Amino acid sequence: MEWRASHILVKDRSLAEMIQKKLKSGADFSTLAREFSTCPSKSKGGDLGWFGAGQMVKEFEKAVQTMANGRISNPIKTQFGWHIIKKTGQK
Repeated sequence: MEWRASHILVKDRSLAEMIQKKLKSGADFSTLAREFSTCPSKSKGGDLGWFGAGQMVKEFEKAVQTMANGRISNPIKTQFGWHIIKKTGQK
């Protein structure tokens, strides 16, 4: 199984929660990724491309596996910071 996802990575939970509120109000995910994310993927609107099992940290992978396509996660904590994930594919 492979998944495709985009994410916004930030250092603290309060910023992640503020971004999530903007998303729930209709803000564009890729625009917010370009503005706030600390990951190099921000230049691509947060797109991480396709990845398989074991390629992402455990918490990130587990969240993506359980999400429906097109859905956006609540903030998820990993060793890198706080992620807001948008699942964009599964094959």
